[in-house]
Amino acid sequence: MAGQPIRIGTRDSELATWQAKKVAAELQNSGHQTELIFVKSEGDLDLTTPLTEMGGKGVFTKALDDALLEDRIDLAVHSYKDLPTENPLPLIVSAVMEREDPRDSLVAPKGTDFLDDPTVQATVATSSNRRRAQWLHRYPNHKITNIRGNVNTRLRKVSENGWHGAIFAAAGLKRINLDHNISAYLNWMIPAPAQGAMAVMVREDDDKLINITSELNHSETALCTGIERELLNEMEAGCSAPVGAYAWIEEKQLIFQAVALKIDGSLQYDIEMTAPVHEAKGLGRKAAQKLLDQGADKLVEDLRK
Repeated sequence: MAGQPIRIGTRDSELATWQAKKVAAELQNSGHQTELIFVKSEGDLDLTTPLTEMGGKGVFTKALDDALLEDRIDLAVHSYKDLPTENPLPLIVSAVMEREDPRDSLVAPKGTDFLDDPTVQATVATSSNRRRAQWLHRYPNHKITNIRGNVNTRLRKVSENGWHGAIFAAAGLKRINLDHNISAYLNWMIPAPAQGAMAVMVREDDDKLINITSELNHSETALCTGIERELLNEMEAGCSAPVGAYAWIEEKQLIFQAVALKIDGSLQYDIEMTAPVHEAKGLGRKAAQKLLDQGADKLVEDLRK
């Protein structure tokens, strides 16, 4: 790699490009040359089919996986929540970058008064079953409509279609300076596992690049997101399942919240667990088993039917 720039693979949306440029800047600060290589994913090319009908997480990652395996790029930058928890390929996550705001947020062009009026049968847009289920659990009289596209496209759609609002990851809006569109932070909604975190993926036999990129790893974010992804993996839930998980650290204690719901929001199982940080590994799996024992296993089975 001596003398050659590190080829950073990314999708070409504004948010994905911002994330790749962030990694590039960190590597350049360490004295490495970089170049961006843009790769189109299935999820970028098909903007009409609901994500849940496109096979889940792989729709945004497979094209970058292929580019890595074919040596067209040296590393790929992902939103960590897009990565499957099972990876049979000879690729590894060598760094998890420091997390941005993990919360979900509401963009409501005409304001949020409708949230306080139980008589309003509002229409709210999201393509996420997790967001759909939690929203309907809280607002059962509302209607959820599907929305696809990158951040900018979805912001335009929520204005043009006259919907009451749409749900966005706060991190994405903040990273590209669009957080002035946020009408409310949904502090009550449990985010997707690893939401707000970026992952750097490389070939597992590329020891030099593993060493270089491992310096970008943020240990606290890596621990918390790892526990969240443990839960998702243990529940065998996949991207489209209505499962949320969030871990954070306070005073040397790791606090972990998780939720699993029916897609229509009519049934919800939730859990909160804590452990000392040095004993926290495995907490996600323990929480998953408790949720499954409560009855959440039936939710996952329902989804597969």
